[in-house]
Amino acid sequence: MAREQLQVLNALDGAKTQWYHFTAIIIAGMGFFTDAYDLFCISLVTKLLGRIYYHADGSPTPGSLPPNVSAAVNGVAFCGTLSGQLFFGWLGDKLGRKKVYGITLLLMVICSICSGLSFGHSPKGVMATLCFFRFWLGFGIGGDYPLSATIMSEYANKKTRGGFIAAVFAMQGFGILAGGTVAIIISYVFKIKFPAPSYKVDPLGSTIPEADYIWRIILMFGAIPAALTYYWRMKMPETARYTALVAKNAQQAASDMSKVLQIEIQEDQSNAEKVINARGQKYGLFSGEFLRHHGLHLLGTATCWFLLDIAFYSQNLFQKDIFSSINWIPKANTMSAVEEVYKIARAQTLIALCGTVPGYWFTVFLIDKIGRFSIQLIGFGMMTLFMLGLAIPYHHWTTSGNHIGFVVLYGLAFFFANFGPNSTTFIVPAEIFPARLRSTCHGISAAAGKAGAIIGSFGFLYAAQNQDKAKVDHGYSPGIGVRNSLFVLAACNLLGFFFTFLVPESKGKSLEEISGENASGSSTSMTTNGDLPPV
Repeated sequence: MAREQLQVLNALDGAKTQWYHFTAIIIAGMGFFTDAYDLFCISLVTKLLGRIYYHADGSPTPGSLPPNVSAAVNGVAFCGTLSGQLFFGWLGDKLGRKKVYGITLLLMVICSICSGLSFGHSPKGVMATLCFFRFWLGFGIGGDYPLSATIMSEYANKKTRGGFIAAVFAMQGFGILAGGTVAIIISYVFKIKFPAPSYKVDPLGSTIPEADYIWRIILMFGAIPAALTYYWRMKMPETARYTALVAKNAQQAASDMSKVLQIEIQEDQSNAEKVINARGQKYGLFSGEFLRHHGLHLLGTATCWFLLDIAFYSQNLFQKDIFSSINWIPKANTMSAVEEVYKIARAQTLIALCGTVPGYWFTVFLIDKIGRFSIQLIGFGMMTLFMLGLAIPYHHWTTSGNHIGFVVLYGLAFFFANFGPNSTTFIVPAEIFPARLRSTCHGISAAAGKAGAIIGSFGFLYAAQNQDKAKVDHGYSPGIGVRNSLFVLAACNLLGFFFTFLVPESKGKSLEEISGENASGSSTSMTTNGDLPPV
């Protein structure tokens, strides 16, 4: 039986779109802008790090990071992110969203700066410092996922909530774009200021001493957007849903939201307590009741995010290797070190501009019209088809004159990742779980995603190596090749399509209606095929 709803929550659900919504999107979104910049900018400079610190005299090809170092540099931030998602997700439900929101941002600012510094000049010292600070950078980034998603979902009205959460996540696209743009500008300036010959003309001279500044500047730049939003994060009030439903202070929630919404909201504390206590929803995360109400939902959100991130991060982090394998980026020995950074950044920025960013914004504008379920199914389905379209005629794409077709299909795969599961896996866990467990469950789902990202980043590094031992990168063993790796990614997307059926649709409903919090006791539970259609 449905129960009376608190006045302050009714006011939030029915609020017209106004300035505070956009302010919240910008404040939370700038965190995601920084997250994406910091996570993906490393892929722009790993080739440069290999040239600077692992040059081998007499080698026909430029220096490259040894396999274990490359895996650590590419993947250590994801290990930190996974830990941060679990820790800050749990902490956000225990202490409140706002109290821990500033900590994550401070960690990101400090560790972005420190990532560009190093203890000593030896390769081991530089890489150890980089990995240490990128782990803690990831830890801060991890906290931003559950907190930003939960805050935006709890601030939004039910009519446009999906679009608002999607807009926060869409800032990730601009972060990826910014990383490429910053790398293009910095490498171009250094290329003009310090011209250098290609590696095959002068192996030592092709890597100018000043190149060591390039990767440091690119990594440290990520501190700027995070620092700019710290003050505004601290000014945000705690969300009304946490204050009223978890902290059980409905009067404070009404006072906070009266200022935000600029309307008068009256809440009788004694009546509010009766409303809250009448719901009887007291079960914890590790209870049989949670398993009955939300067990399949958590399995669905976590598994879909896990499968999506295997494919998404493999594609993103190793674009440079894929583009090199189809000869879209020239052979490394035909370029100087700075020229290589410029070419890699240019290629990745083009993909972000044409495929990644538009996909996010299609989700923003359409998610509250066609729903989360449809977008996620379409996304996983189209990603599967495009991956097969790249993999089946792979040898055709590697021949001269066919590179543009490959890049178009590759860009479309990114488009449907972002107009699809990369957005919806972030949005849905912030909507379907009870307020007292919302941040924790989002953190668990996101951490499952990062486990997929770790598998994608570490696994693809080795798997994509050529099957011919004579053609593998220095220090690596033969792998299954790029073509077979693309088949594996297609299989992950197909599995994601089927696991989507475990997750409920949340379009157009209040958070309490979706999670079952406005029902009496434990008599009502939201099932995938019951109260709500499956998502």
